[in-house]
Amino acid sequence: MEPEEIVVKGARVHNLRSVNVRLPRNRLICLTGVSGSGKSSFAFDTLHAEGQRRYIESLSSYARQFMGQMTKPDVDLITGLSPTISIQQKSTGWNPRSTVATVTQLHDFLRVLYARVGVQHCTECGKPISAQTREQIVAQILAIGDGASLLMLAPVIRQQKGEHRDLFEEMLGRGFARARVDGRVMLLSEDAQLGRHIRHNIEIVVDRITLKPGVRSRLTEAVEMALNLGDGTVIVHIADTDEGKKGGSGKPETGKTPTGKTPTGKPETGKTPTGKTPTGKDRRTTASRAGKQQGDLLLSSHYACVQCNKSFEPPSPQMFSFNSPSGMCLSCDGMGTRFDFDPNLMITHPRKSFMNLAIEPMRTKIGKWRKHIYQGVAKALDFDLRTPWKDLTDEAQQALLYGTGDRHITFEWRWSGGLWRHGDTFAGVVAELHDKYRKAGSTMVRAYYEKYMRKTDCADCGGLRINKQAQAVILGGRTLPEVLAISIGEASEFFAAIELTKTQRIIAEEALKEIRNRLSFLNDVGLHYLSLDRTAPTLSGGESQRIRLASQIGSGLVGVLYILDEPSIGLHARDNQRLLDSLKRLRDMGNTVVVVEHDEETMRAADEIVDFGPGPGVRGGHVVARGTLAEIKTAKRSVTGRYLSGKESIEIPKRRRVVR
Repeated sequence: MEPEEIVVKGARVHNLRSVNVRLPRNRLICLTGVSGSGKSSFAFDTLHAEGQRRYIESLSSYARQFMGQMTKPDVDLITGLSPTISIQQKSTGWNPRSTVATVTQLHDFLRVLYARVGVQHCTECGKPISAQTREQIVAQILAIGDGASLLMLAPVIRQQKGEHRDLFEEMLGRGFARARVDGRVMLLSEDAQLGRHIRHNIEIVVDRITLKPGVRSRLTEAVEMALNLGDGTVIVHIADTDEGKKGGSGKPETGKTPTGKTPTGKPETGKTPTGKTPTGKDRRTTASRAGKQQGDLLLSSHYACVQCNKSFEPPSPQMFSFNSPSGMCLSCDGMGTRFDFDPNLMITHPRKSFMNLAIEPMRTKIGKWRKHIYQGVAKALDFDLRTPWKDLTDEAQQALLYGTGDRHITFEWRWSGGLWRHGDTFAGVVAELHDKYRKAGSTMVRAYYEKYMRKTDCADCGGLRINKQAQAVILGGRTLPEVLAISIGEASEFFAAIELTKTQRIIAEEALKEIRNRLSFLNDVGLHYLSLDRTAPTLSGGESQRIRLASQIGSGLVGVLYILDEPSIGLHARDNQRLLDSLKRLRDMGNTVVVVEHDEETMRAADEIVDFGPGPGVRGGHVVARGTLAEIKTAKRSVTGRYLSGKESIEIPKRRRVVR
């Protein structure tokens, strides 16, 4: 049978004087008294310490060797003690990777939500990328409607230069008869006379189909063949009336048998136009409307943007984590900031020219070899290295500092044997300085370079921590970084009103439930003003404590003894009642909540009050009163009771000091 009380006898920790007390279980209990009277010694150094010690003692001897030994509190007897959780006034940690979202486990549920129901968008053009199976592709084509005449096209050349004669011969040999070349359908046997210096689009006509009952089998075969030939992409062209009369009721365009073999009986090789064999991977499909050709429907078995011809990895929860290599920005390792050279610190005399060391950390005179590199850059961008820095164009300044990217530059080195030209890219002076900083073995040298560096937002991710693909997934009109950047109050409203399709609601049901509950808990403890991406080291002690409190409420544990250290610290008076409601909710779930508190509102809301005193230090260590609020008010030895009953009060000063 479960005990009804926690019994403590002979507690002598710190200044406690053989304290004997009985605490009712499953109640909200407030420990109060003057500072230094022994409240914390009883709550944390006696109750919590003994609860932790007993938990460790319950583990195996193998596990205990990694936990270390815990000293038994100086107490004669404690019975009825439940597993204890302490939530004290201390920072959640100094790890800059920890945020409000990660500490409360909200980030884990958000990652799952965005990975499963978020809509991926192309990082280049911003158009949505949707994923479908081959069966869904067939269903989407059938949804066009009976009577529609379709051309099933497999794109084999996308914006590539050349005459492509070999391709035409290969496709003829494989049994195909027609292709759409730059928007015009023609026979492969015709001489296309393509310009070799012009970019072309070539799509092989796999089949011509008229949608009607009983056509599903043929359509499925055509889709499968087009996806294999087009390396995972198929174009469905909705033909006009004249085009529809040319075909659609006859044999498949390739002349293949329904088994997929050529008329010779040999199986298809399954090679792409490039000669590569398919990977054999189970690819997903994606569909989007074509913008270039009227009447075209582009579908791809890759998770890719058919407009930009750029492939993406299918979204996973790890892709949205800035603590995982799969999702973090590789430039800043998921930190969002970099310790980088700042041009404002490096260039303090803009009237100097580049050759006169306008960039101070370059330190020494520019030698001949480095000079010819910089002259090659200046010649390519048409500027003079002797021009004062302030008079250089932004393009020239950026090129000297951060390089010219992938641009190929020709450098000229003059020597006694003549002129030697060589080509390469230019990384920039900042890259050179970073290399010197990394290789510096002397602390003094590193300190010198650090004078010109400061912490800045990462240029690649913009301080958002995750990679570009994760930033391009949208749910309810917001990306994950945008959701993390808004306040908890706004996030709660956003997820309460988010609109999802029927399928999305089924997938996201459990994740959304947890997200909404945890946001509600954070609101209840008065943290609605914090953003979810707020880093843990920037939180105050009271904020950290309430965040951990919200996490415990969300965990749903029962039969636990919670011990809190002044949770109302730093909380606005208007939110105090919401905090108390959260504590009562913990109690009503079947937990015992012990609060060390000086707040009057908390004392009045408590089921039981234990008053320590009568004074601080050596004058304290006794339980001077215990009971309900009414009993504490009538206790003669209780200082707290006299103030609660109104017998004593702190008068508001009639005159206040003016602060200047």
